[in-house]
Amino acid sequence: MSRNWDLQNALAARQRDNLYRTRRVLESAQGPEIRVDGRRVLGFCSNDYLGLAAHPDVVRAMQDAAAAHGVGSGASALVCGHHRLHRELEEALAAFTGREACLLFSSGYLANLGVIGALLDEGDQVFEDRLNHASLIDAGRNCGARFQRYRHASPEHLDQRLSGLPAGRRLVISDGVFSMDGDLAPVPELLATCRRHRAWLMIDDAHGFGCIGEAGRGTLSHLGVAMDAPEILVGTLGKAFGAAGAFVTGSRALVETLVQSARSYIYTTAPPPAVAAAALAGLEICQRERWRRTHLQGMIRRFRQGAAGLDLPLGASETPIQSLVLGTPEAALAASEHLWNAGILVTAMRPPTVPRGTSRLRITLSAAHTGDQVDRLLQCLADLPRELWSREACA
Repeated sequence: MSRNWDLQNALAARQRDNLYRTRRVLESAQGPEIRVDGRRVLGFCSNDYLGLAAHPDVVRAMQDAAAAHGVGSGASALVCGHHRLHRELEEALAAFTGREACLLFSSGYLANLGVIGALLDEGDQVFEDRLNHASLIDAGRNCGARFQRYRHASPEHLDQRLSGLPAGRRLVISDGVFSMDGDLAPVPELLATCRRHRAWLMIDDAHGFGCIGEAGRGTLSHLGVAMDAPEILVGTLGKAFGAAGAFVTGSRALVETLVQSARSYIYTTAPPPAVAAAALAGLEICQRERWRRTHLQGMIRRFRQGAAGLDLPLGASETPIQSLVLGTPEAALAASEHLWNAGILVTAMRPPTVPRGTSRLRITLSAAHTGDQVDRLLQCLADLPRELWSREACA
């Protein structure tokens, strides 16, 4: 007998539990002030960390490339879709990360699925931080290897997991900057643990590149780790670099293995060449205009100092991601609605995106924000009903 697909009741249950997701409609370019659902609002939830998504040079690079090379790439990379602009971007990203080679993917999700699926199989072992991004968790679960999690940012627990295992491939995977909390992975300690157990280390630095480190080179640079130390380094182009897509860097042997075996690369139409041109422009601005990171760090400090004065329960983060944990989905939704009514957009993050009991406002700051805009956000947070964010309510 076939299973009854009662979709309507499942959707109703989501609504009842305050876990139902809705999509607002953006009607403008990304920026600190945006038009959403017909309203002008101040946005504090975008990943446009350096304010490059609508930068004139990035826009012009995409327009010029589209005029010269068209819009669609026309095919997968291994058929006839690998364009000169893709190659130039791969070479630039390999140089930026100090590694031998680079491979472009259409999204960060596809990059993580492709890498993990190409490298691991039955009999192998994969170990992931409990708070890794969903794309990493999904890829680890689906690759066929034995999947294990270790406690968040705990090299000690990872060491226990790795001890006494039979010989075979072992891959340890961690975000560089964790997407919901904004804290950093203990990469030096993870590396040391991996070396002891002959495991490879993969770092997804989607939220680190552009924001921290020398010239925006991310978490490894920020922590003083050699850029070529982890065997696999993943990044995205749709956050600080202002474009779209993702990349994987490592040895030439790694990249050639992915070209041959990463199904999400082989069987996907290549990204538009114009997007690669835009990403090249964003990468160049990221390295040239260092004031953007300086200003961004100033906005982060301003927000955290103001939040401390309000006794807001922020997590420990020195990155643009600032989490205000409120506990229940109801509290997070109420806080988000309060800000929306005041003309500020901050999305409520609820399970399964975050663990149960940690629903929150995920506030993100950008180099495009001004001090006055940050102060306006703080004032609206100060006006939140006390019961939503008091430490007693979140305990």
